[in-house]
Amino acid sequence: MAQKQFHRHFATPGPNLYWIIIAYIIVAWFYPVIGLIALICMIGPVLTSVWRGRFWCGNVCPRGNMYDRLLSRYSPHKPIPAFVRTFGFRLFMVFFIFGMFAVQLTFTVPWSEGGLAVWSGIGRVFWTIIVVTTIVGITLSFIYAPRTWCSLCPMGSLSRWVAPKKSPLPKAFTNIHVSGACQTKCKNCARVCPMQLTPYDSRGQEVGYLDPDCLKCGKCTLACPLKIMTLKHQISQVR
Repeated sequence: MAQKQFHRHFATPGPNLYWIIIAYIIVAWFYPVIGLIALICMIGPVLTSVWRGRFWCGNVCPRGNMYDRLLSRYSPHKPIPAFVRTFGFRLFMVFFIFGMFAVQLTFTVPWSEGGLAVWSGIGRVFWTIIVVTTIVGITLSFIYAPRTWCSLCPMGSLSRWVAPKKSPLPKAFTNIHVSGACQTKCKNCARVCPMQLTPYDSRGQEVGYLDPDCLKCGKCTLACPLKIMTLKHQISQVR
């Protein structure tokens, strides 16, 4: 009997946002100043993570949406390498990406020309970073798992580091709550988790699942056969 695959594709309802990243790459190639839009997806996830955790990564990020809805269908869903989740490697990636960004800003932007030329040059730098990291992310999707890049993404790492990790939690915080009735026998929640986490570890805990890499996507709640997992808004629990 073949061994059951631990991680797998799991389709969920919701909007297809991946067309945004595709449109961005195409349009910004012709109009580099459009590349500045990438600032939204650089600042957004870190800023919102302060009170919502990595909610942005699981529900707003167009590239993450592409991993979940397109590449997940064809990925081998192998275990994400443990070393890419380590603090040291993630810190290295933060300095590496921002270092490359600084180098490009210094040597490729026509600062002396001023005006639109400068803004277009900066936009081209953002575009280049997005294209290169997207190619890396797609490659990793076909080698390991769809969200492998999200485990080492600099913005994702910064979001993880500033995300709430213990009580008291912000009122706007949303997280997974697992009933004490869970016996962890099926582990369906872990099978469908795009970050290959184990929400069942928090069974019966009032505070809920607080792994800072949880994307709040809700896939685990939909896959739970007993429906004893819920995605709760913290403010709804305040009495």
